[in-house]
Amino acid sequence: MQYDPIKDKLATYLSIFTMFRTVFYHILDQLLLRQRYVKREIERYFRDGFAFYDAGAGFCQYSDFVLKQYPEAEVFACDLKTDYLQSYAAIASERFNYQSADLQSYLPSKQYNMAIAVDILEHIKDDRAALRNLHRALSDNGILIISTPSDMDEAAAFTAEHVRPGYNKVELERKIIDSGFEILSSNFSYGFWGALSWKLMMKLPLSMYGMHKALCLLWPLYYGIIYLPAQLLMFIDMHIYNPRGTGIILVARKMN
Repeated sequence: MQYDPIKDKLATYLSIFTMFRTVFYHILDQLLLRQRYVKREIERYFRDGFAFYDAGAGFCQYSDFVLKQYPEAEVFACDLKTDYLQSYAAIASERFNYQSADLQSYLPSKQYNMAIAVDILEHIKDDRAALRNLHRALSDNGILIISTPSDMDEAAAFTAEHVRPGYNKVELERKIIDSGFEILSSNFSYGFWGALSWKLMMKLPLSMYGMHKALCLLWPLYYGIIYLPAQLLMFIDMHIYNPRGTGIILVARKMN
């Protein structure tokens, strides 16, 4: 399945109807469990006044979160999609800067206290080069947060934009260590309960839309029924140990 055409349409709408961007970010928070995992790790390690590097920023929802949550933070975002970055920069704080570039070859001109790479490494052919550049982009003891599909995610194998069908957790950890990081935590996300919430919140509605676009008119009724149960499933996933899962959430520190 190709997700980029859907994302490109959303980006176009956001550039036209800028007042809906905050609502859009809120909807993503409700639908996507990974955003809750990533934001939890940001809040655990971030300090106001830090410099934040959003590597592969996409819609810039994490940049927006940091700018609003930490009024003294500086944020730099990088992505291949220049229009996505420009669209957000038009409404962002002066503490936001961006550059369109390829993470495999790009190294920022300054260092940052924290970097995130959310659902980006699985798109990059030379992920080791990208990780080395992320290491160089961090200051001493800088924190790297990674969220990526695991090799247990069957859907990742059929995503056209992916160059690999998710990561084996041990393989990813080895690449992180080889790049000069110390792993602080490495856990599966989207375990049994989280995967079930994803099916309810994302897979089934998109399947309905794929069957016939008019079926999206049923979404308000559908979400009205499954919203609270799905939220409970996400809460459970974040507060139990997942022995396996379709996602990986990893936090590492740059070694001196």
